[in-house]
Amino acid sequence: MDIRHVEYFAEVAKQRNFTKAATVLHISQPSLSKTIKNLENELGAPLFDRGAKQLELTDAGRAFLVNAMNVLDAFDNLTAELNDVIHLKKGEIKIGIPPIIGAAFFSKLISNYKEAHPTFDMTLHEVGSNSIKQGVREGELDIGLICNIPIKNESFEIIQLLKDPLMLIVHTDNPIANEASVDFAAIEKEPFILYRNDFSLHDRIMEACSNHGFQPTIVCESSQKDLMIEMVEAKLGVALLPSKICGQINSRSITAIPFTNPIVHLELGMIWKKHKYLPYAVREFIAMSENFIY
Repeated sequence: MDIRHVEYFAEVAKQRNFTKAATVLHISQPSLSKTIKNLENELGAPLFDRGAKQLELTDAGRAFLVNAMNVLDAFDNLTAELNDVIHLKKGEIKIGIPPIIGAAFFSKLISNYKEAHPTFDMTLHEVGSNSIKQGVREGELDIGLICNIPIKNESFEIIQLLKDPLMLIVHTDNPIANEASVDFAAIEKEPFILYRNDFSLHDRIMEACSNHGFQPTIVCESSQKDLMIEMVEAKLGVALLPSKICGQINSRSITAIPFTNPIVHLELGMIWKKHKYLPYAVREFIAMSENFIY
């Protein structure tokens, strides 16, 4: 048995399908099947139940998977640390960012990081918070920026970077546009352009509405802040956006108004996997991020 066989097994366990796993691993399906069969013969136990519609792990397979993941994590830590020693001036970092955030909050941080480390490769993946957590957990992402910060999690290290109050954006023709600030209850009759329901801010806004005794009329749900802003410009409703995004809106047709008592905030945190060796490039990004906490 070598580390390659363990990696092959883990990918089949993840995909629950030999063909899909073979595609990810860039090997032929018969070769992968043969490798897993040889591994089962070496261990003296079947690792997969091949009789079901979908490939399932046996009891032995589940036990082997737990230890296999520990072995792969240890191997990744070993190779990453050696890489740092041998190639200190090189590095790469993969970061997950939610679509509603984009680079709006972190353009300066990213620019400063690239300026300080011009030889480091940085890849930004724009996906939702749940996908970011999964990517960090499975090692596909080094760092994740997430909107719904877990209070306690055994899988991640967590630091809070930002707590930004939401503001109301309205068309300038809306009578509310003349107010210096607005009470949350005052928007009860307004049509809402809201975040999609798989965004944490959707739930927080709905909860705030419920606490003020009303259910909002939702005319649109989106994950793209630019679309939300355009719909407000078209007089289709109002929207609630983080103040830092509101400060970047360049439209004469829109007014951003603070709430009298802000009750909904965008809370942004950074996560990375616990007990995982962090390459130099990742450690540098975390250290620089801590100096940019808002």
